[in-house]
Amino acid sequence: MAIDFSKGQAAGDPDVLVDINTTPLIDVMLVLLIMLIITIPIQTHAVKLDLPVGTPPPPVALQPQVIDISVDFDGSLEWNGEPVTDRSALEQRLATAVRQPVQPELHLRADRLASYKYVAEVLASAQRLGLTKIGLVGNEQFLAGGDD
Repeated sequence: MAIDFSKGQAAGDPDVLVDINTTPLIDVMLVLLIMLIITIPIQTHAVKLDLPVGTPPPPVALQPQVIDISVDFDGSLEWNGEPVTDRSALEQRLATAVRQPVQPELHLRADRLASYKYVAEVLASAQRLGLTKIGLVGNEQFLAGGDD
């Protein structure tokens, strides 16, 4: 709907001004521009800081102990090179390892001719007792062409 301004006006009346008065808009814009110009030098002030020079010391982190368990072809076990007599002795050692403040890493090395049954028994004991950091070491001997 449009407004018709032609009706009801006398012949001598001036025309109605329909343009927007932009003077207040320009005044507000100039005030904002002046405020911006005034505040820019305040924002660029720098603060001098004397920062330390050099490399920071390395973080002190406890390295986990590494336990090497070897499984021979006949099922005999070695704990860090020492022979383990039976499965209960292995479980006792694993139980003491679990109670350490930093849980040790268990590296399990199986002989190429060892039955999977012996390796699975060690893995099951470690998992049942709560060891979570378990790794299989020396798996490259089982790859195709590993006889070289």
